[in-house]
Amino acid sequence: MIDLDYLKRTTDKIFSLEELKEKLKSKKPLKIKYGVDVTAPFLHIGHAVNLWMMRHFQENGHKVIFLIGDFTTKIGDPTGKTKTRQIISKEDIEKNSKEFVRQVSKILITDKKVFEIKYNSDWFDKISLDKFLSLSSMLTYSKLIQRDMFQKRINKNLEIHMHEMLYPILQGYDSVVLESDLTIVGTDQLFNELIGRFYQEKFNQKPQVIITTRITPGTDGKEKQSKSLSNYIALDDNPKDKFGKVMSLPDYLILSYMEVYTKLPMEFIEDIRVSIKEKKINPMDAKKALARAIVERYHGSEIAEREESWFENAFSKRKTPEAIPKIDVSIDENLISILKKCMPDSSKSAIIRLIKQGGVRLNGEKVVFEALPKVNDKDILKIGKIRWFEIRLS
Repeated sequence: MIDLDYLKRTTDKIFSLEELKEKLKSKKPLKIKYGVDVTAPFLHIGHAVNLWMMRHFQENGHKVIFLIGDFTTKIGDPTGKTKTRQIISKEDIEKNSKEFVRQVSKILITDKKVFEIKYNSDWFDKISLDKFLSLSSMLTYSKLIQRDMFQKRINKNLEIHMHEMLYPILQGYDSVVLESDLTIVGTDQLFNELIGRFYQEKFNQKPQVIITTRITPGTDGKEKQSKSLSNYIALDDNPKDKFGKVMSLPDYLILSYMEVYTKLPMEFIEDIRVSIKEKKINPMDAKKALARAIVERYHGSEIAEREESWFENAFSKRKTPEAIPKIDVSIDENLISILKKCMPDSSKSAIIRLIKQGGVRLNGEKVVFEALPKVNDKDILKIGKIRWFEIRLS
């Protein structure tokens, strides 16, 4: 049975709750539309909020239709973009599609009874011009131009291309083809999915329910999680990195992260809230509970306990851990290149900034950017507060 209270803790808005209750009363398995444009196959725990909600529906017999927007990817959703997105190749679309499926499989059940993969090129490659013009005629320019990203471009005197204007029509029509009952999205996709409801009504279908989910700031406490800002916890992060990134959070994010990213009981979270307010608990201890819960959700309780113990030794007790990863480097490799191997998702500028902020140590000594040291075999490189690597020269 779907637990509406469980959904509530990560839900922003539902369009509409009464429609969802009506659909659930029918006892008919719902078709849940989960559409992605495969431009960047990178998922973090912010994306996972939607996936865990879908997983809950799957566990109750409902089916996720994983819609790979291989056709719409060629256009590019203008959401959040101040300029036109570059066209992505067919080869990259195929490669990224496989990577998306691999990552969502960490959370979603992929049994064909509750999971199905579709490609919107299956219908858009075949759609006639007459049919598309008919779809377009149902919408007005004034309705489409209401999109906030279009308004931002207009205010900045930036161009809007016609294919971008047509994107909401395509995404909306996807819902008609799939006969979607429900879609779970971030607030940035609300406009497009409302267009989906609009088209479903035009085609005499019951409109899909739209659930938008809560968005929290990234680990820096500022913007939402983003690969470019390096303020994310990725699904592909190993348990140690997940634990460490949580421990780097600003204290004021502890409670919201507990609510949105864990299964901790709300009663427990409320006790933590009161205890922090009354100074009965150190925020560091609350953060450890959060980190343990997040790692446990993705990797299991045994690994979560192991990472907490590792963190205690590495940080709280100021010990260099016994088992640290080794990094193979060539004898003439510079430190920037070595750090890039240790942090493949970080840009060169982010690495330089970290060094200048005093965040890198070699054998216990702070690295100075103006005098980067040479490394030797078995040197210990420390990055930030809780990441160590042993150098192995080759």
